Amino acid sequence: MFHKEKSIQIKNSASALYNNLSVLRIAPRRLTYFTVVHANVVNMVSASWDGLNYSHRQLQSKEPNVATSTSLIMQAAFCVLPSRELLVVTSQKGIQMYESDGSIMVYWHALDTPETPTAQAVFARGIAAVSENYVCVGVSSGAILVFDVPSKGSNITLSEVLEEHKESITDIAAECSGSQVLLAVANLVTVDDGGSLCVWKSGEEFQLLNKIAGLDISCSSVKLWKGTVVAGYGSGQIRIYEAVTGILQSEINAHARWIYSLDIAPFSGLLLSAAEDSFVRVWHLSVTPETNSVEVAHLHNECVTDTQICGAKFCDGDGYAFAVTGYDLSEIIRYTQT
Repeated sequence: MFHKEKSIQIKNSASALYNNLSVLRIAPRRLTYFTVVHANVVNMVSASWDGLNYSHRQLQSKEPNVATSTSLIMQAAFCVLPSRELLVVTSQKGIQMYESDGSIMVYWHALDTPETPTAQAVFARGIAAVSENYVCVGVSSGAILVFDVPSKGSNITLSEVLEEHKESITDIAAECSGSQVLLAVANLVTVDDGGSLCVWKSGEEFQLLNKIAGLDISCSSVKLWKGTVVAGYGSGQIRIYEAVTGILQSEINAHARWIYSLDIAPFSGLLLSAAEDSFVRVWHLSVTPETNSVEVAHLHNECVTDTQICGAKFCDGDGYAFAVTGYDLSEIIRYTQT
């Protein structure tokens, strides 16, 4: 169903971080941007669709009053809002927001770090664009920072802090189906290290719709599609919940080891899962609107031999192609439908 394409070389290898790959398709320019985190650097590659041109850029982690920061970057992700696209980078010191090509930093938010070191690490992780103008970022305290982003310029403001989680945030996802009906109900899901999921409705004040208790197994990656929450766990399981009611629809023993990344192609319902066990698997989700039931079919496997996979993303909304990163690999591996 999928075959391997020519890999894209990157300047540094990928760190072993959850969801360590982000992809942005720039259709008018026939380009795709890829970002991969290595220690305190974001490796960014712009690749032309014909495979002939590649340009590289590296973004350093930043902190005030320091020329070169050594603070580790936890995640880099593209945020697509109706009026603009941003690249958001989270680290141990704060949150950086760039124009999507990485050329200009438009905003910096410092994290509250204690004067004396504590047992609790401080970092930001989990990034999602939601609704017309919000970017949500998770932090190690369990809080979700909600930023109000104007259609242009750098007048980005912290508009709300959501304090429902008790453990470090691992991932955040917005409803990706594009359905206006669903966006009006539950359109954001947040997950933490204890496996707890919170389902939200965005607005001037974000509203908690549901909290799904964790099972003391870390939830490392989450997606929200057609009112359905798809969550990947350290146990190698994928669990599928109805977002608003929290009803468990399906439980899949998908991988032998820790899941690091999930992605959904919103137009086709293809689901990508990738884990420490070297496997990337492609599934198909179908939702029956009358009963709200979800059916899952397994379609395809790829094994990246002896590689702890840490990032996997579809390169387009139909799931025609996907890309994979692995710990200590200095390349982005690509697969395309045959």
